[in-house]
Amino acid sequence: QVQLVESGGGLVQAGGSLRLSCAASGSIFSINALGWYRQAPGKQRELVATITSGGSITYRDSVKGRFTISRDNAKNTVSLQMNSLKPEDTAVYYCNVGGRTRSGGSYDSWGQGTQVTVSS
Repeated sequence: QVQLVESGGGLVQAGGSLRLSCAASGSIFSINALGWYRQAPGKQRELVATITSGGSITYRDSVKGRFTISRDNAKNTVSLQMNSLKPEDTAVYYCNVGGRTRSGGSYDSWGQGTQVTVSS
């Protein structure tokens, strides 16, 4: 019912920057929270950053001061600006959006994932 399309991953050298974007479409009545998660090979998926409808933002400690999450309510998009990237940031990054559908149900949708590789 709600689809997410991610873009912006790639290969970058340590210290470089990338910007990830995620666009939500479908039967969206409201969005409660948007977030970015990542999963490195052999590791569990972990929270990177979230932003609520009220604008509250949470970052994992290791990305504070380097990553910035933002949203565009009019376009139903969420972005993640990643600066000063480190090799340990290498992972597949997933967008997550949750809220209510026009039919009154709820949704918790995930993007297809985008690879971010940081070389040393």
